[in-house]
Amino acid sequence: MPINEQKLIAELQNPKTKELAFKQLLSLYKERLYWHIRKIVISHTDTDDVLQNTFIKIFKNIDGFKKQSKLYSWMYRIATNEAITFINKRASQKNVAIAEYQQQLVSSLDSDTWFTGNEIEQILQKAIATLPEKQQLVFNMKYFDTLKYHEISEILGTSVGALKASYHIAVKKIEQFIKNNH
Repeated sequence: MPINEQKLIAELQNPKTKELAFKQLLSLYKERLYWHIRKIVISHTDTDDVLQNTFIKIFKNIDGFKKQSKLYSWMYRIATNEAITFINKRASQKNVAIAEYQQQLVSSLDSDTWFTGNEIEQILQKAIATLPEKQQLVFNMKYFDTLKYHEISEILGTSVGALKASYHIAVKKIEQFIKNNH
């Protein structure tokens, strides 16, 4: 059953119905946001932390939501920013470049009991981790989350043309990585 987004937003912004509406929001979007964040931070435990921070931020800031974008796009942007902030902070704490930190995370997938992917999926994750941050985001949103370019544009604040170019370049780099490593 499709949700009535305007009604949900109104309930989220009403102090009397906010908590109940937020529970509905959680059940509707928790899993989708989990997998989006997981593709960025890799680790299940870290994903749970970032997801929790994302929903705290959504809860605190829902009153300021201006309805200029879809609710999901707004939440997706918050999740993306939280995940990127988390990765940047971790890389900084470990005193390594972000790309190097992501490579370390992908390499640790072998021992991650929450990762159920096969060898091909692991190679794909390693390939994605070699991409610059923006290309990673665009590729993940388009390929895994099957978002349309205009939705990604809303989330990342980038033109559709630039997104198409980023996606095309990302696909070429991934193909090359897979050819060289398989």
